[in-house]
Amino acid sequence: MAFLRYNNIGIRAIAACVPPRIEYNRELGYMMSEEEMDKAIHNIGIEERRIADSDVCASDLCEQAARQLLADNNIDPLSIDALIFVSQTSDYHQPATAAILQHKLGLGKDTLAFDINLACSGYVYGLSAAYAYAQNEAVKRVLLLVGETMSKIVSRFDKVNTPLFADAGTATLIEKGEQFGSSLFSLHTDGGGAQVMMVPDGGFRNPAGPQSFVEETDANGDRRTRMQFRMDGMAVFNFGMSEEPRDVKNLVAAAGLELSQVDLLIYHQANKFMTDFFTKWLKFDKTKTPYSIRRYGNTSSASIPLTIVSELYEAYPERHRVVLSGFGAGLSWGSVLLDLTPCRISPIQDYNP
Repeated sequence: MAFLRYNNIGIRAIAACVPPRIEYNRELGYMMSEEEMDKAIHNIGIEERRIADSDVCASDLCEQAARQLLADNNIDPLSIDALIFVSQTSDYHQPATAAILQHKLGLGKDTLAFDINLACSGYVYGLSAAYAYAQNEAVKRVLLLVGETMSKIVSRFDKVNTPLFADAGTATLIEKGEQFGSSLFSLHTDGGGAQVMMVPDGGFRNPAGPQSFVEETDANGDRRTRMQFRMDGMAVFNFGMSEEPRDVKNLVAAAGLELSQVDLLIYHQANKFMTDFFTKWLKFDKTKTPYSIRRYGNTSSASIPLTIVSELYEAYPERHRVVLSGFGAGLSWGSVLLDLTPCRISPIQDYNP
């Protein structure tokens, strides 16, 4: 696919909300040895994760982030023309969660609102959709809400995924403005790898039934049902290595730049060992790759905006040329080069219903 270019559209503000409850990977001794815990923490770079209570959804976290963003930037909810909700842990199969959030946030009935079902590439894809709407004369402001409660679909006896995944909600405001300059997107899909990251049952291909809730033990001793997330870690690593760094390199080249001219490279917070490997392959300055993964874990589609909020709020003042890059289930991956200098970042919030 050709690169998608946009002019004078950009991110005015970002906010994020996380559950207050912290789970520590040091406390996973009920399913792995101390040696396995040490190895997992060292490789994935995650020490603690924020976990939502059973009655808290991704939309709740996004709603609080959105309210903070609107308040901090004196935005009238009725001035929002479009609302996009990105998640794989939506409130219901039907209706779209975006419609529920439109009502809760007091947006006008003229607001267009819809969901995007994407995982770790979801923020970049959501931004591309928001930018596409914002270039229309009739749309001045787009509110992009991206959140996940992956902890609800991961088995607590899964040694691969339990130490990884956590919960968060984010809000991003996209507007027109000459101060934003130009942006460049690169988006890709390979559905041939759909089985690499999957929840097998619960959709209409494999409807949920009694067999869906039977706990199965695999060859590695991990226990999960067919209603819970499963991932082939080695296949994900191979996919990431074959596509992700090359996509970043091609994007920067298409913009007429060298990688050394990029101020920041913000990855989806998948696994620090993996993304450090990408950085080394690219020969990029690792001091320009912010990480939030140690404190917040892998929050899927929310991880890029969460990292912007948690790490750029009081640091990294040089953010004129920023690459955001996500990859994951689908298989799906995408990157964007944009300017975050005009972006106002709100302090990260703990969820408080």
